[in-house]
Amino acid sequence: MSADRVFNFGAGPAVLPETVLEEARRDLPALPGAGMSVLEVSHRSAVMDGIIESAVAGIRQLAGLPDDYHVLFLQGGATQQFAMVPLNLLPPGGAADYVLTGVWAAKAYEEAQLLGAARVAGSTEGERYARIPEAAELDISDAAAYLHVTSNNTICGTQWRDLPDAGEVPLVVDASSDIFSRPLAFDRLGLVYAGAQKNLGPAGVTLVIVRDDLIRRAPPRAAVPTMLRYAAYADQGSRPNTPPVFAIYMVGLVVRWLLAAGGLEALARRNERKAAIVYEAIDRSGFYRGTAEPGSRSLMNVTFRLPDAELERRFVATAKEAGLAGLKGHRSVGGIRASLYNALPEAAAGALAAFMSEFERTHG
Repeated sequence: MSADRVFNFGAGPAVLPETVLEEARRDLPALPGAGMSVLEVSHRSAVMDGIIESAVAGIRQLAGLPDDYHVLFLQGGATQQFAMVPLNLLPPGGAADYVLTGVWAAKAYEEAQLLGAARVAGSTEGERYARIPEAAELDISDAAAYLHVTSNNTICGTQWRDLPDAGEVPLVVDASSDIFSRPLAFDRLGLVYAGAQKNLGPAGVTLVIVRDDLIRRAPPRAAVPTMLRYAAYADQGSRPNTPPVFAIYMVGLVVRWLLAAGGLEALARRNERKAAIVYEAIDRSGFYRGTAEPGSRSLMNVTFRLPDAELERRFVATAKEAGLAGLKGHRSVGGIRASLYNALPEAAAGALAAFMSEFERTHG
């Protein structure tokens, strides 16, 4: 790749593996066996059949999915899933439980309230979402249609180390920012969704992994529009309309890269090493202050503050000049955020830690 590439710590759209970008660039004018660009192929063609089948097979292998789970490609981002989940899984007269651990979890809950009965089964909003609730703090109803959690919280920098045990209640997980960054017991989950633009590929496609019995739970067709029904995507191979062809193709390449990297166990070890480097740089200093409680810290999004807002602006600007991009915290909270997604090399974490040390020396 070009020597002009920087270390991209952006929260999304985020860094992609360089080898994947090279492969896409090589094949962009004419996909092997197609005689045309992947940007030009028909979504109903045998070429696209192969692209989707390959991506699905790779995801099944990577996640170790049981046979009764569907792998679907949708549009609308994770935000559309805030509505699709209750539209498909929340029966008339039923209620769903939500655990609020950050802004996006709260937005999912608010959307569900528009479509049916939703209740809060746990929340750390009063602590500015600085931690994940303990299991004993959760109040999960045995009668809940499902329990919804957000596995990683990009804005506040927290992450569930272990997803809650919901018993017989289906567990629904928004895993947009940590999908395939570590092993998950997918056979414990009813439905998982993720926007691709953090760990899976470019923006434009959303991955949904859903158990078959939950797909069939949806209300009659007259009650839910076709394009908002999981069954429509399952029955038509993710193509009830023209899907984001190029984005799905890229997801397939990234999944193949994840498998070649050793799978989820190997990725988890590497992500733990990257996060440890940055958290150590925070903890050994009185200059930087982490915003998440240590037991809830995210491996994907490291959030921290400097002594004042002016120093934070200077930190972001100076880091960008040094080839460390995308470190500005979310606009709603400020501060610094370093996103350490799968494709970010370990060298980037080391470069950031070294920069932090030097910035403290010159500005502390």
